[in-house]
Amino acid sequence: MAVLVGCRSFWQSFRVQSAHRQSACRLAAAFFSRRYVLSNRVVLCPRLNGHGAVTRYYSSDSKDDLRVRYLDGEDSGIVVVGINRPKAKNAISKNLVKMMFEAVEDIKKNKKVRSVILCSLVPGIFCAGADLKERAKMHQSEVGPFVSKARALITELGNLPVPTIAAIDGAALGGGLEMALACDIRISSNTAKMGLVETKLAIIPGAGGTQRLPRVIGVSLAKELIFAARVVDGTQAQQMGLVSHSVEQNDSGDAAYLRALELSREINPQGPIAIRMAKLAINQGIEVDLSTGLAIEEACYSQVIPTKDRLEGLAAFKEKRQPQYKGE
Repeated sequence: MAVLVGCRSFWQSFRVQSAHRQSACRLAAAFFSRRYVLSNRVVLCPRLNGHGAVTRYYSSDSKDDLRVRYLDGEDSGIVVVGINRPKAKNAISKNLVKMMFEAVEDIKKNKKVRSVILCSLVPGIFCAGADLKERAKMHQSEVGPFVSKARALITELGNLPVPTIAAIDGAALGGGLEMALACDIRISSNTAKMGLVETKLAIIPGAGGTQRLPRVIGVSLAKELIFAARVVDGTQAQQMGLVSHSVEQNDSGDAAYLRALELSREINPQGPIAIRMAKLAINQGIEVDLSTGLAIEEACYSQVIPTKDRLEGLAAFKEKRQPQYKGE
């Protein structure tokens, strides 16, 4: 695939001198050095009805804590990652972290994936945060390493090269909201509840919340919410920019998921390499000065020029038809 031409061409097109620029280059080069191949891992899948809504599935078996569905047909390229721990309110356990790491790794390697929806299969709950019952059984020496692993998982989720959408149809508290913050886009129902409530337990958000929330809603407001352990609903979350869309909840309790699916269907027809490069340019550019950011954009743009998809886009425009992109 033309976009993955390796680090050498990237370095040649991205000549910057400052330490910040060099750091940005290293991040981009690491991205370009990846190779996306099809994964042979078999994953559990939630059933979907004809409208793409998730059918609720319950199980006490730990292997069903996470159910992953690679959609097909017209929705091919969309992956639905559903958290499924009804008895624990989808709380983040050791097993869930392990399963999510595996799912994220599979998605990262699969070049056919075009977008990811992170949702819940449990009505009224997105994720209640850390599994405090499991946490209470941990020795003090185990807590730090577990939180570090959860933080690493959420970082990996945020580093996925394709668009990620959090569909928040219920309570997203503590680590649950931190997972959603790592996604590119958040959609909630109007009845959903969201908050970083760790200070109630005399701790702080430890999986990226103190860093991602200020970047999303601004420093002052983020401090207010974290200091007060405040919980907001979907309507309030949209007003402050915490979520992009707040939709009225439906009888089946999956309104945010359905809106996320609509958005994934909007993303799917676009050039997949261009989407990945746009995400890379935005994510890296927002962390540096404007001059460095423009250099990052130029470097990312250079990666789409030699692709077959770009030529297909021009041909489709000329012939007045829908382009058929293959990610090449």
